[in-house]
Amino acid sequence: MATVKFVQTPTQTNETTSSGIPESYFLEQNFPNPFNPSTIINYELRIRNFVMLKVYDIAGREVATLVNEIMPAGKHAVEFNAGNLPSGVYFYSLYVDGKQIGVKRMTLVK
Repeated sequence: MATVKFVQTPTQTNETTSSGIPESYFLEQNFPNPFNPSTIINYELRIRNFVMLKVYDIAGREVATLVNEIMPAGKHAVEFNAGNLPSGVYFYSLYVDGKQIGVKRMTLVK
């Protein structure tokens, strides 16, 4: 299974309120991409909510669950270490309160 680490990094932001809370949900492209063996995935939440962030292989099989919990509003960053996965194209998807917010593609090159 891939390892996951929450990190504190500055992120590019979508529109934010004067309090710094994002006005919408937003899933950013991972960086770096392509990556080896780890990458950072940033996302933003406008309100506190239940969040799932999952990674899938090219065949659509789930290979990792990076987040599966209630998260506060604001900007979040997760480090995804895919050291035990083969090179290839992967997809990650953000779900907030059971609804899919976005899907992005990433490439692991070893």
